[in-house]
Amino acid sequence: MSKRDYYEVLEVSKGATAAEIKKAYRKKAMQFHPDKNPGDSSAEEKFKEAAEAYEVLSDDNKKARYDQYGHAGVGGAAGGGFGGGGMSMDDIFSHFGDIFGGGGGGFGGFGGFGGGGSRQRVNKGSNLRVKVSLTLNEILNGVEKKIKVKKYVSCSHCSGSGAEGGASHSTCTTCNGSGQVTRISNTILGQMQTASQCPTCNGEGKIITNKCKHCHGEGIEKEDEVITINIPAGVEEGMQLSVSGRGNAARRGGVNGDMLVLIHEEEHEDLVRDGRDLLYNAFVSIPEATLGAPVEIPTLEGKVKVKIEAGTQPGKVLRLRGKGLPEVNGYGRGDLLVQINVWIPKALSKDEKKAMEKMGESDSFAPKPSSQEKGFFSRMKNMFE
Repeated sequence: MSKRDYYEVLEVSKGATAAEIKKAYRKKAMQFHPDKNPGDSSAEEKFKEAAEAYEVLSDDNKKARYDQYGHAGVGGAAGGGFGGGGMSMDDIFSHFGDIFGGGGGGFGGFGGFGGGGSRQRVNKGSNLRVKVSLTLNEILNGVEKKIKVKKYVSCSHCSGSGAEGGASHSTCTTCNGSGQVTRISNTILGQMQTASQCPTCNGEGKIITNKCKHCHGEGIEKEDEVITINIPAGVEEGMQLSVSGRGNAARRGGVNGDMLVLIHEEEHEDLVRDGRDLLYNAFVSIPEATLGAPVEIPTLEGKVKVKIEAGTQPGKVLRLRGKGLPEVNGYGRGDLLVQINVWIPKALSKDEKKAMEKMGESDSFAPKPSSQEKGFFSRMKNMFE
């Protein structure tokens, strides 16, 4: 199922300011908040959809990639495993709960989904960055890549809890298990209440009493892992894709980070990329340019024969339509542009030299610039006089 345009989801224009995007998201989240729509799965999906749109549009870098490449630029390639989607309720409240006010993810007059105003902080693992090199042939059709990375995974000894022997936790006495501490301060406007992460348990609401000897209470360990990613067709040098949830595991449970995939484009032996188009320099001999001849042109799908017309001049460009590259999230393909260059030999045999001298005496080989070319040189001359 294809994703809706993020601007359409939040009902804002492409030129909307950060404040307008934030206001639009708050309005949508309040409308579809699970506490306001209990048991309504459709409202819950719209709540998640709005959060996903806000996650991208509120981040300048993600927004720029989305504006240029669409969903593929921020991980929206269909079937490819990329995406800001898949956000759980814990992700949403952990990341965006603060923009609604309240101490721990509560939404204005609501108690906060599933936990009131005393939600515990959800750990999130760090992102993992990798570079993937692709040939033009792989970019043409898209490709599945298997990448071996060393990353943090959940500790196999304690199943990621960080505790030796399973349930070796006690409730944090500083925050009474809420993960937050509340402070009241006097200001000129009266008393103000603020909430912040508990410094004792780092927002987890619990403290490990007997740490795992294998991971020393961290709940994570480093291991090699082979990750399969599907890269869509049409990506280009410098583009960054995101594989949701395939980054480093979080300390003592929580949400995995993302894998950020930086695209590196390998040089092709014959072709040069220019956006969706491909460029190729074809060299022909003087007889071929003069008399016309079939010439083999390399494409990403094999060689094709192109007829060079008699009298073809150096610099002429032939366009092979549909032989270029696709655009990410686009339709159709670019073209292959073939520039004709006439090869001039540096050394000739005696017979060849005589033949060339004889041809040079013919009027057919005398330069005959067109009226357009004459006009160009005339204008150039006037510029320097």
